[in-house]
Amino acid sequence: MRNRIKSIAAIVGLAILLLLPLMLSPFHLVLLTEILLMGLFALSFNLLFGYTGLLSFGHAAYFATGAYVCAYLIKSSIPFLLAVAVGVMAALVVAAVLGYFSVRLDEIYFAMLTLAFGMMVFTIVFQWREVTGGSDGISGVLAADLGIPGLAVNIQGFTNYYYVCALAFVVTIILLWRITHSPFGELLQASRENSDRLIFTGVDLRRLRWIAFAIAGGWAGLAGALWAPFQRVASPDIAHWTFSAMPVLMTILGGARSFAGPLVGAAVFLVLEHIIQSNQRYFWQWLASAPLLPATLADRQLDLWHFFLGLLLIPLILGFRGGLTAYIDKLVRGWSGPLTLRGK
Repeated sequence: MRNRIKSIAAIVGLAILLLLPLMLSPFHLVLLTEILLMGLFALSFNLLFGYTGLLSFGHAAYFATGAYVCAYLIKSSIPFLLAVAVGVMAALVVAAVLGYFSVRLDEIYFAMLTLAFGMMVFTIVFQWREVTGGSDGISGVLAADLGIPGLAVNIQGFTNYYYVCALAFVVTIILLWRITHSPFGELLQASRENSDRLIFTGVDLRRLRWIAFAIAGGWAGLAGALWAPFQRVASPDIAHWTFSAMPVLMTILGGARSFAGPLVGAAVFLVLEHIIQSNQRYFWQWLASAPLLPATLADRQLDLWHFFLGLLLIPLILGFRGGLTAYIDKLVRGWSGPLTLRGK
């Protein structure tokens, strides 16, 4: 029965993805495309965090690798699909090299080493002006068509490019679902729960984590490779450690131990960010007229979104450690007991 419900939900979700462009304005279609790409990014991160138990603070390095390689090749008149494929492979290779050293450490040491590697990639991107454009990045990244010989498919419009991203999104979900629900995925979860016992069974823990690290980096590279033509630019900010915090926040918000958690977190995160940033001017006008804050603080009109995000994450971390998906699951089941974090 549960599998049947999941199958129906998948079919309904696919139908929604296909029909939404017919109902949305260009602006909201752009927002939806951003949600799909950031959802891919968060899914790739959660293969490490939610399933393997490794917290990476440098995941943006592989996103940026895919974005910059794809942008550079498209600017060099390389076909779109080939540029994306090379961007993914470049990100996978970089992740394999950096992951080889990172997975030798655990917990906070792993997190700090990934942060260090991530900032190394940012420095290269920021300083290598001849190739990356330095602080300006690579701009004017326009992909006219898919680049399939004998088949001209225009992808310049918002709707057409949305379908390209939606196809990559669906394929990623299917493949990652198969990976996480395979014996390999079971081993990843076992390494998260009790790595010492897994080592005693004869499993090469470093090799297992290294493979997961490389796969996660490759999929982050896919999100980045699609991001550059979508934004028409590859800029250094996508390699900075603050961008690595995006999938972390989205995953915590949606739920790390749920497969759909990062997707839910990405959607909620980006929609709330849009709503709050679009209306914060009215909020600050109201504060300026009400004696709630000192006038000097209200006049500055600080970034309300980050303030609200902090207020949202505090109760989630303290009271709903399974994220929004665990809370939704509790409501659906009608179960009043403690929340259970599920690995599948």
